[in-house]
Amino acid sequence: MDRDELIARVTESVMARLNDKAAPAQALGECDPCVACGLCVDKRPEEVRSIIESGATRISATSGVAEPAQKLGAMIDHTILKPEATREDITSLCEEARRFGFASVCVNPTYVPLCAQLLRMTNVKVCTVVGFPLGANRARVKAFETERAVEDGAQEVDMVANIGAMKSRDYELVESDIRAVVEACRGIVVSKVIIEAALLEDDEKVKVCELARSAGADFVKTSTGFGPGGATAHDVALMRAVVGDRMGVKAAGGIRDLKTAREMIAAGASRIGASASVKIVSEEA
Repeated sequence: MDRDELIARVTESVMARLNDKAAPAQALGECDPCVACGLCVDKRPEEVRSIIESGATRISATSGVAEPAQKLGAMIDHTILKPEATREDITSLCEEARRFGFASVCVNPTYVPLCAQLLRMTNVKVCTVVGFPLGANRARVKAFETERAVEDGAQEVDMVANIGAMKSRDYELVESDIRAVVEACRGIVVSKVIIEAALLEDDEKVKVCELARSAGADFVKTSTGFGPGGATAHDVALMRAVVGDRMGVKAAGGIRDLKTAREMIAAGASRIGASASVKIVSEEA
């Protein structure tokens, strides 16, 4: 399948996925005859979630059974990247992340040591940004930023791809830039590549996702939140179509409510970046 066909298929299918309405679950005993009625994933969602959390990547189920809901908080990077953020803001961010079970806190590099200290002995990861927000730093500078962040306690790194090089079709530079950060992650820190999708055409989004995959990154991410636009369901679905299920897709930028978060997940996002995280999970509750 060429890029134009891929983009056309994604554009056609993304709205269908978002508008799909799962049939309401039938009451116990009203299913089609089944020797295990009452024991399937539809009737025992808590047991299914427990199995997934233990490491299962696939669950067998009969046709028509809806996917069990994941705990939304565990998919969210609770984020403060504004330049005026204080130590008190960061401390509150970490407290909220512990309380609501967020996947990580995402902060500027200067606050990584503080977060690592506050979140020690918890399941919440410390995420930071590299080459942020423009992506125009030299690859060696991004690699050094990454190495220092890892030393300070970062467990995930969101790096900004070189957008100018991407627009110039200097694909070798873009890939080597990403690879420098991936290698600095030493195989123990999760690497995410921010492609700033609002600045790219669809064929460019496809290409930079291919380069991120080739460079060994773990995730691709839609936006810095400082660019001209944020996450869209179309971009998330396109990125997911390119990277498949072997990489993560992080939707970030402008996700301020539960409805939008659910749209991103339906489109293929496996992680959400948001500063309105508490509002989102409160709406879910």
